[in-house]
Amino acid sequence: MYFQRDSPNMVNAGDMNGSGNLMDFLDEPFPDVGTYEDFHTIDWLREKSRDTDRHRKITNKSKESIWEFIKSLLDAWSGWVVMLLIGLLAGTLAGVIDLAVDWMTDLKEGVCLSAFWYSHEQCCWTSNETTFDDRDKCPQWQKWSELLVHQSEGASAYILNYFLYILWALLFAFLAVSLVRVFAPYACGSGIPEIKTILSGFIIRGYLGKWTLLIKTVTLVLVVSSGLSLGKEGPLVHVACCCGNFFSSLFSKYSKNEGKRREVLSAAAAAGVSVAFGAPIGGVLFSLEEVSYYFPLKTLWRSFFAALVAAFTLRSINPFGNSRLVLFYVEYHTPWYMAELFPFILLGVFGGLWGTLFIRCNIAWCRRRKTTRLGKYPVLEVIAVTAITAIIAYPNPYTRRSTSELISELFNDCGALESSQLCDYINDPNMTRPVDDIPDRPAGFGVYTAMWQLALALIFKIIITIFTFGMKIPSGLFIPSMAVGAIAGRIVGIGVEQLAYHHHDWIIFRNWCRPGADCVTPGLYAMVGAAACLGGVTRMTVSLVVIMFELTGGLEYIVPLMAAAVTSKWVADAFGKEGIYEAHIHLNGYPFLDVKEEFTHRTLATDVMRPRRGEPPLSVLSQDSMTVEDVETLIKETDYNGFPVVVSKDSERLIGFAQRRELILAIKNARQRQDGVVSNSIVYFTEDPPELPANSPHPLKLRRILNLSPFTVTDHTPMETVVDIFRKLGLRQCLVTRSGRLLGIITKKDVLRHMAQMANQDPESIMFN
Repeated sequence: MYFQRDSPNMVNAGDMNGSGNLMDFLDEPFPDVGTYEDFHTIDWLREKSRDTDRHRKITNKSKESIWEFIKSLLDAWSGWVVMLLIGLLAGTLAGVIDLAVDWMTDLKEGVCLSAFWYSHEQCCWTSNETTFDDRDKCPQWQKWSELLVHQSEGASAYILNYFLYILWALLFAFLAVSLVRVFAPYACGSGIPEIKTILSGFIIRGYLGKWTLLIKTVTLVLVVSSGLSLGKEGPLVHVACCCGNFFSSLFSKYSKNEGKRREVLSAAAAAGVSVAFGAPIGGVLFSLEEVSYYFPLKTLWRSFFAALVAAFTLRSINPFGNSRLVLFYVEYHTPWYMAELFPFILLGVFGGLWGTLFIRCNIAWCRRRKTTRLGKYPVLEVIAVTAITAIIAYPNPYTRRSTSELISELFNDCGALESSQLCDYINDPNMTRPVDDIPDRPAGFGVYTAMWQLALALIFKIIITIFTFGMKIPSGLFIPSMAVGAIAGRIVGIGVEQLAYHHHDWIIFRNWCRPGADCVTPGLYAMVGAAACLGGVTRMTVSLVVIMFELTGGLEYIVPLMAAAVTSKWVADAFGKEGIYEAHIHLNGYPFLDVKEEFTHRTLATDVMRPRRGEPPLSVLSQDSMTVEDVETLIKETDYNGFPVVVSKDSERLIGFAQRRELILAIKNARQRQDGVVSNSIVYFTEDPPELPANSPHPLKLRRILNLSPFTVTDHTPMETVVDIFRKLGLRQCLVTRSGRLLGIITKKDVLRHMAQMANQDPESIMFN
């Protein structure tokens, strides 16, 4: 869209018509032109063309003087500066969130007397009286029962601790839901479905605002500490995108161009995953595979830089005190064997089935919340779910602790110094081996106790996560999904280990598992199960495997992870192609054209365009015969986002397209700044003013806001092609012509409605309200 400036002789033409001095006031851009209204879709082509114009102007000016050259350099570097700032802020916030969650989770069970802001672990680190065997017990750390009634054992102490655990959980959850309701309603949920929609070109004002950033950060700490079955990973992507939006607004290159702003947000999403999992490369791939709509090569490099800075910042804060970026770092000492691929693939099948079950149940529950009275009581719902979670979780040691710690323990390999119940094997008294390589041993009483406790934890996590995800609080899905998979994987791993120990003469074990060897690593099965379940729910593949091996440091276990991820995707796709984020996008009716969906129906543009038969004709503007009043009446009586401009109502030959918002702003501005513009002034979109009688009022020239190259297709274009054009070019609307004559218009909503109709869905159900 190249707007042409007026030539000086046009004014003379105006003078000859007796209409006085004709100033094309639109030569100076006026405020708000080119911006979009809330809940509208941006025009990608137009944004790209505006950026190209801006870039050309800066390049031409840079040759004029040294100062202009420096300004052009600053403009070129502004992208990298924004990435640096996003990385620093996202990393800092993630570190603060991790430290606060650590402290507040422990606060439910007790308090540190020497310094109340220390978590349990930090409290016992600083103590001189802590022994290695009793590293969780130290005089400075007191449970609530010890502090209040000076008893650490017995029924009364247990009941008091139980009661206070529930009370703290309810307090945290109530605070979180209240803050979200009062200050930032957009801070609820995971945020990834909305980020995907925003990156596809939809505008949701305030979704990435400063209040949302502040409230989401604070409430994320509260809800994770309350012990609810949710994670902080999805919300951290939202938090990072809020940082991206904030820093974009400081640079006019991004604040004035919605297309460029979305490139920054894509990179911010990568930084979010980078700090959520300590996986910078996984973050870049996640942004590319899962959330981004338009991802040019330049954005790839910038995402990489933002993810690097964010991970570096988090590593400097060192929230876990282990000099690692993650909580789950593991080191296994045994390789995996080909025969183990069978249980790995079985875990993949389990992941796919769990993903399908979760998506169906969660969407059904969220739809119920939307359509019944349940949705009117968000605070009550959060309190009820938190109470049920806390009451059931406390008696089981595996659900009482934070989900991240649970996953960490399930991933762990049993070394000689492990004190966990999961490592309570019966040792051979004659064993003289190096500490690292402990042979497979028969399971002791602790392992069997842990097995049934884990089985109960698995059932509990599966059910409670369905009701937790989607409530009016920040809620991520990565960690609960990984927990379900890790529990299932550890149970399978211990099963295979015991089978190999007791039946090492079986043909499948004979080749690789000799008596006295360390053959099976149950922690690896937990890791594979976690990947499978996360893949089943989100349908990620490449980024999932990279995130998992960055997360755990298990580089040589890529093949088992790949096998499980692919299997879980195949199994889940057999029941439905949508991942959880796409399902929530559809549930909320966001106008999102999924690139992964195929359109295979044989319909034509003429079947979808409006007006249809029997509908009133298309509302159009003529190029030089309508008055200001006519245009204002047309705007008032319709709610279309724009109007095609034709030569005349009779010929219907297409000239261009004018956006509604810009027409309103242009007329309003002209009335204020240009003398003689009145209601019966003629509006024209041509280069030269029309021939007018001598005493007629000043005409108003609006050529500058006219898009002279609107996208057009003929009425016989297959819809398959039209859908592809909308996806790949990010169009808002497309005009339908035949031999240059305007027939109708197809908007993005028309395309979405048509796709829903073809899939036998209610076309109105997919519209955002």
